[in-house]
Amino acid sequence: MCTMQIDAVVLLLCVWLIGVAGRSAPQRGYKLETYKQSRIRRETNMVQGGTHKSGSPIFRRSPDMTKSPMTKSEQLLRIDDHDFTMRPAFGGPPIPVGVDVQVESLDTISEVDMDFTMTLYLRHYWKDERLSFPSTNNQSMTFDSRLVKKIWVPDIFFVHSKRSFIHDTTTDNVMLRVYPDGNVLYSLRVTVTAMCNMDLSRFPLDTQTCSLEIESYAYTDDDLMLYWKKGNESLNTDDRISLSQFLIQKFHTTTKLAFYSSTGWYNRLYIHFTLRRHIFFFLLQTYFPATLMVMLSWVSFWIDRRAVPARVPLGITTVLTMSTIITGVNASMPRVSYIKAVDIYLWVSFVFVFLSVIEYAAVNYLTTVQERRERKLRERLPCTCGIANPDEDIMMTTGYSDMDQNTTGNYGMPENGGRQERMLAQFTIADSQTPRQVKSSRGYVNIWIDTHAIDKYSRVIFPGAYTLFNIIYWSIYS
Repeated sequence: MCTMQIDAVVLLLCVWLIGVAGRSAPQRGYKLETYKQSRIRRETNMVQGGTHKSGSPIFRRSPDMTKSPMTKSEQLLRIDDHDFTMRPAFGGPPIPVGVDVQVESLDTISEVDMDFTMTLYLRHYWKDERLSFPSTNNQSMTFDSRLVKKIWVPDIFFVHSKRSFIHDTTTDNVMLRVYPDGNVLYSLRVTVTAMCNMDLSRFPLDTQTCSLEIESYAYTDDDLMLYWKKGNESLNTDDRISLSQFLIQKFHTTTKLAFYSSTGWYNRLYIHFTLRRHIFFFLLQTYFPATLMVMLSWVSFWIDRRAVPARVPLGITTVLTMSTIITGVNASMPRVSYIKAVDIYLWVSFVFVFLSVIEYAAVNYLTTVQERRERKLRERLPCTCGIANPDEDIMMTTGYSDMDQNTTGNYGMPENGGRQERMLAQFTIADSQTPRQVKSSRGYVNIWIDTHAIDKYSRVIFPGAYTLFNIIYWSIYS
């Protein structure tokens, strides 16, 4: 009985302890949360209080609206408060827009298409008071292409351009910088292919001047005034710019007014650059081969006139080679209606080669004519077997012979080492009136056949005339 009473008392005591623990737990949690909050509040008060104490190591930076993450750029610039479809100061004087250019590269110059490709940084400077904003330290704000579409920018374009684009790797290469007083810098990286009217009359010994023209598309000089921001110093170039076929001599800028009958006057900015062509490539590829072909055609003047298989293929080969050189040069050139300097040189060289072939044709023809005359002369000469008057003694000897210098006068070995040929016909006629006299008179008839005369003169005339042509040509075009 006593044991059962003790067990009941213990059970009641346990139940009471559990109830007390359940009521005290929420109170301790509430006190713990209050302690954490109070600790955070105390730390915050210490930091704020320390900033007002002199000599405190913690300093607070003066607030700047341009760098505040809580302020949107559109709100700061008041984009929605203005109509940016209109130019700044609409209705007033023209807005001045300064321009400067940094030429990054001059990529290609094409004579066939008559154009050039250039990559450049184009920068615009103007002032738009609608974009002014408060700033305590006069710091600017820089934006990318997303804000450009929301404000007014100059509508600059390239006159006589064929293709152009703004680079977009890895993002659009556009930069907009706004200053607190409303000054704006707008920069973009552009590659443009523009027309260049070339005068190829002196090609390849020519110098070309090309121009890149910049102009506003919609705004006349009454609304927008384009100008070079720093004069001729507004154009900067990279010293490493080089072209394989041209030497860049100089860059310079000018400003002019362009008039359109339907719209009016516009400011136009010019970037001029002068290019001088490198001649060494064309010397190796065109001039030297043409000269060698002409000199090769002269070799036939020293070949025997009877060596037809040697002289004819040599002449034909040089003519065909010159034709190939002329065709190759014209294939890479535009079809202009005037004669170029290289055309003059190649066609004169072609004429010299062609004349060397004509020269051998003349030599061969004259040789044939002389052989016919020789044959006819032999037929006309009297023969002893057919003499009507036996008392008349005629002795004839004919033939080709190399005569001695003493017997042929000046004939012999010429100075140039060649051998001249002649046909010597000797006649010995006995007088029929005096049959007792033997060979009372003897006559000699010498018939000269000199078919080497044309070759001999050609050896001097052809080189001399071609040398004179080269002197005149290079003195004019160099």
